[in-house]
Amino acid sequence: MNHREAKREVQRLQINREELIERIARALPEDGSSDPFPGFRLARSSGPMGPLHSVYQPAFCFVAQGRKQALLGEELFRYDPGHYLIFTVGLPITFEVVEASKERPYLGLRLDLDSSVVASVMMESGIEAKKSDASVKAIDVSPSDANLLDAVLRLVRLLDAPAERRILAPLITREIVFRLLAGGQGARLSHLLASGGDNRRISRAIGHLHENFDRSLRIDDLAHELGMSVSGFHHHFKSVTAMSPLQFQKQLRLQEARRLMLGEDLDAASAGYRVGYEDPSYFSRDYKKLFGAPPQRDIARLRSNLEL
Repeated sequence: MNHREAKREVQRLQINREELIERIARALPEDGSSDPFPGFRLARSSGPMGPLHSVYQPAFCFVAQGRKQALLGEELFRYDPGHYLIFTVGLPITFEVVEASKERPYLGLRLDLDSSVVASVMMESGIEAKKSDASVKAIDVSPSDANLLDAVLRLVRLLDAPAERRILAPLITREIVFRLLAGGQGARLSHLLASGGDNRRISRAIGHLHENFDRSLRIDDLAHELGMSVSGFHHHFKSVTAMSPLQFQKQLRLQEARRLMLGEDLDAASAGYRVGYEDPSYFSRDYKKLFGAPPQRDIARLRSNLEL
C-alpha cells in the first residue's frame, strides 16, 4: 500500500467511525441497551459501568466509542474502537465499561455468532483452522480493520431501513464472519463447528457442564467419555476457557444461583442447594469472592438498582 492509499484508508476509517457513533447514539438516545433484531444488541452508557456478570453465548463485540473490558477467570481482555472482542463458546464472562462520559458515552454492539452461519461461510470461503492451532483460547481481542468496520457500519445502517433488513442483515452478518475468518479467527470459530479434534471435544465438555453444572463433576469419567487423558483434558480445557473445569463449573453455579435469588426470590441457602452446594457457608464464601458481596447484600443492591 503506497502513501496515497494509506492516507485514503485512514480517512475512510475516520469517516466510518464517526458515522457509526452518530447512528448508534441516535438509535439509543438514553443509557441502556436495545435488541433491534434477533442476535444483535446495541448498548450505551454515560459513565463507567459494571461489573456485569453473566454466562454469554458466542458473540462478536465491537466498540464505537469508549472502552470496555472482559474478565474470564483471571485473564483480562481490553478493547476499544480499534479492537474487537470475540468469544466462541458459552463463557461466564464479567464485562465492565471502563471509559465513558456524558460528553462521550460508551457506544457498542454485540452480534451473536451462529454455528450454522460460521460453518457455511467457512466451507464456502475455503478458510480452515490450522491443525497446529488446537486448543486456541475461546476468547480474544484483535485489531479491527477498515473492511470489518465497513461491514459493521452497513449492519447498523439497517436500523433505518427495516424493509431492507430481512434480506441484507443475514448477508452482512455472513460478511462479518468472513472478515473474522480472513483476519485469522478460523481456529477460534471452529469451536462452533461439529467437527472432530480437541477443540470439538472441549466444546462438548463445556456443553456438558452447562447442562449438568449442579451435579458432582467427575473429571476422570468426563475425560474418558471424550477420549482424552485426564491431564490432556485439563490442559486443553484451560487453554480454551482460561480456567479449570472445576472453576468453570463453579462460575456457572454461582451465576445461576444469583439468577434464582433475583428472579425467583429464593433465599441464599435454597439457591445454593439448587445449584449443587451442600454447605451454605461455602456457597456464601464463593459467592462473595465472585460478586464482591455476600448473597443477601448483593441481591439487595441489584434490586435497588433495578428500581432506580
